[in-house]
Amino acid sequence: MISHSPGPTLRLQALRALQVQSWPDKLAAVAAIDELAPVDALALLSEPAGLPGRPARPELVLPDQLAPRPVHTPEGRAAMLHALAHIEFNAINLALDAIWRFSGQPEAYYRDWLRVAREEAHHFDLLNRHLATLGSAYGDFPAHNGLWEMAEKTRGDLLARLALVPRTLEARGLDASPPIRRKLAGAGDMKAAAILDIILRDEIGHVAIGNRWYRHACEQRSLDPVAAYAELAQRYGAPKLRGPFNLEARRAAGFSDAELQAL
Repeated sequence: MISHSPGPTLRLQALRALQVQSWPDKLAAVAAIDELAPVDALALLSEPAGLPGRPARPELVLPDQLAPRPVHTPEGRAAMLHALAHIEFNAINLALDAIWRFSGQPEAYYRDWLRVAREEAHHFDLLNRHLATLGSAYGDFPAHNGLWEMAEKTRGDLLARLALVPRTLEARGLDASPPIRRKLAGAGDMKAAAILDIILRDEIGHVAIGNRWYRHACEQRSLDPVAAYAELAQRYGAPKLRGPFNLEARRAAGFSDAELQAL
């Protein structure tokens, strides 16, 4: 009888996908992760150099160096869609990082973030394909690195990562999505508006996953979620959240009334 050695664990596959630099290869690597592979939650994986893998372009600049462009022009719509695609590309890397970096979590935690990585990859693909119809592609415009910078700050603390990436920076997308959709629809780009509908639907689920595991981590440490969030936001210099807030989407994503009042 021939025995087959098991393949790489889910966490190791996520780390390898995170290292991939080109976006087509990264999408393929995420799709190829074996969701039935053992997780090996207790393994301590060493961090390789060069994370996250990303293409040489887009050029990364400070946020205030990104000039707004009017969405009623094809170039302006392309710039806006490129900014959204860049957020989704970062979100792929963030989900992969959440899988490999943090050991000792329940198996469901790792399966949840694999689902997120795959849905973020789908969002990126939708946006990049639509960019092509406007004569552009990912990498054609400069972008900023705010999402990953917060990931770097919180690399040593899962509670902080969950509080300040999915529940703060990504939750801001729930607020921003409706006005961006209105701008794109107003410019006559109904295809882009439909893509925003898909993204908002899925992102509610992603923020809900962040809320679920943030509360789990708070329970593990006997912390009050609202008080812990305020302390973490101050300690790590999280951006101050400003309205208007998409309260309906935030409630659907699992924010409590006390958390919404704290906004």
